[in-house]
Amino acid sequence: MTQAIIKRIFDLAISSVAVALLWPFLLLISALIKLESDGPVLFIQDRIGKDGTAFRMYKFRTMVVNAEHTGTGLCSYPGDARVTKVGRYLRAVSLDELPQLYNVLTGSMSIVGPRPAVTYELGDYAALTDDMKIRFTVKPGITGLAQVSGRNSLDWQQKIALDNQYVARFARLGIIEDVIIAIKTVWVMLSMRNVIEQEPLQGN
Repeated sequence: MTQAIIKRIFDLAISSVAVALLWPFLLLISALIKLESDGPVLFIQDRIGKDGTAFRMYKFRTMVVNAEHTGTGLCSYPGDARVTKVGRYLRAVSLDELPQLYNVLTGSMSIVGPRPAVTYELGDYAALTDDMKIRFTVKPGITGLAQVSGRNSLDWQQKIALDNQYVARFARLGIIEDVIIAIKTVWVMLSMRNVIEQEPLQGN
């Protein structure tokens, strides 16, 4: 059995059990979002997946509608007024990512892998360097090596390096690497560290 098949079995097992256990909690979060502010419960965004293929990624909405087109755009820094009250709590413990379990079930994402970039964030996929394309040779994940190694305290180049390192380590260790990262993710969520990006200093 290849590692790709084992990884898919791992993804289906984890996501299926999580949905079965968490569905009442998912409904509660949905209700709280709807009660606090106008707009959809889910934030749906096109992301770049494996081999540069675009897909629709799902998250619980944590900001006002169309927030990505106002203020600091895709970046959200401490004190961002676009983030809702419920959204701040969801972001603190990464619960806004839970709808991506659906992405895992349908096969566009894995539990573990590089975080998927927004389609217009990096420019034309075909124009990316070979080094930047390495991270797209595997499915994107809900969590990954970069997320358990500093998350939003890392700059883009550091994230790329860690994502490429994950690809190499998975090729060597297989599903063991995913299990290790999944376990570390639990600690990262509980610690609530590096959840929000830090605004760069002026002049840097």
